[in-house]
Amino acid sequence: MPDGWTPIPSTLTIHQSTNDMAATLKLEIVTPEAKTYSEDVEMVTLPGVDGEMGIYPMHLPLMTQIVAGELAVRKDGKDYFLAIGEGFVEITGDKVAIMTDMAVRAEQIDETYAEEARKRAESRLQEKLTDEETAVVSAALMHSLAQLKVKRRQQR
Repeated sequence: MPDGWTPIPSTLTIHQSTNDMAATLKLEIVTPEAKTYSEDVEMVTLPGVDGEMGIYPMHLPLMTQIVAGELAVRKDGKDYFLAIGEGFVEITGDKVAIMTDMAVRAEQIDETYAEEARKRAESRLQEKLTDEETAVVSAALMHSLAQLKVKRRQQR
């Protein structure tokens, strides 16, 4: 250290290991019908309005909007997938709370039904609709596309 320099005391402990950090965080997903998911997980990847976001334990606090799409959950070293709708997510260091209009696990998705819903919504969007009807049909289309994406990933 150069002459005349005094080290600044640090509030950080240099020898802290990552073992001191929480290994999991609580993921809770709530829809208008019920709490559909509540488990400790290692990581969550969700579709944010600006793209995918990966959430690990000790994430900085954040509240943001989510869009319809694929939610990936890593639990016990395995990845699980859910189709989710639009909503909001609140993230703290130890919890991810998602409020959404749809949350369906991959194994619960009926691919035939989702494909039919996609076709109906796309067809309906070709009609002359009010702004409100367009929003409802567009949301239905996004729900069916999210379900198809998740289901088809599961089949690979």
